[in-house]
Amino acid sequence: MTPTAPQLESVLTCPECGHARREVMPTDACQFFYECEHCKAVLRPKAGGCCVFCSYGSVKCPPVQMQQGCSSCGA
Repeated sequence: MTPTAPQLESVLTCPECGHARREVMPTDACQFFYECEHCKAVLRPKAGGCCVFCSYGSVKCPPVQMQQGCSSCGA
């Protein structure tokens, strides 16, 4: 069985204002901060989340998708 490639795009939804934007996820590091372009809130991962994509995105980050865990933060 061939492993599937991870999805590299995720829609981040701001918990403050509900604004959503499609973003390309980094494949080599976690993204710990993200500024909402609409309300300027700075998003940080929720407790236990490895990055803003795992906390607020429609798709988890590539390492989590591949069930490798996150090498940047240990999640």
